[in-house]
Amino acid sequence: MILVLGGTTEGRELCAALDRRGISNLQSLAGRTSNPLLTASVRVGGFGGAEGLLRFLTERRVTTVVDATHPFAAGITRNAALACAAAGVRLLRVDRPGWAKHPHADRWAWVDSHAAAASTVVALGSRRVLLTVGRQHTLDYSPALDDRYVLARAAEPPSAPLPPAWRLELARGPFSLAGERRLFAEHQIDSLITKDSGGDATAAKLRVADEANAAVVMLRRPAPPEGVVLLPDVAAALALLSEG
Repeated sequence: MILVLGGTTEGRELCAALDRRGISNLQSLAGRTSNPLLTASVRVGGFGGAEGLLRFLTERRVTTVVDATHPFAAGITRNAALACAAAGVRLLRVDRPGWAKHPHADRWAWVDSHAAAASTVVALGSRRVLLTVGRQHTLDYSPALDDRYVLARAAEPPSAPLPPAWRLELARGPFSLAGERRLFAEHQIDSLITKDSGGDATAAKLRVADEANAAVVMLRRPAPPEGVVLLPDVAAALALLSEG
């Protein structure tokens, strides 16, 4: 059986394609998102770290694990590498290309942490910030940006209230150019903080930030663990899995 660590468009697409080909698979979701889009065979919830995942791989006789989680889901990616190495199970990762080769990437401020991103915005003197780092990290920017107008966009609300000067926008991509242009203009955004997630669904904000002459602060991806076969997309993963 193939275990797909999902929660992304790539994970859903891969499982659906495996289903169509009659290849046994199970998509695993962390359970952090309400009303997730599901495929035929799904389990929801954590494994209990690398040790729990190792037990699952052994008990279910998993032959291959495909890590199709978000590029910034470093915890499960690390646990998958440890468990697969211990179990002798092949590990693949669908690693969608990031935005390092974006036409405007050399204009952005690239940082390695949320603290560095907040400090960069303060140093730039930005006063109206679009923050798109996900609900789990939104409040990492408080209190550093409490005195600024921050439009925090996330698919679900953070675990605690936002500072008084901030606003929350609940939205899930894909986002259009027209919609991002309206948002930047309406909120007079002069700085964007985001992750190097890659893909097309959320890329419109990068073009609009350039049009609006807004600064872009980009969080670099965590480095993948050793021993992982990196694949650029679902097609590459499907081709390898179809070979057996």
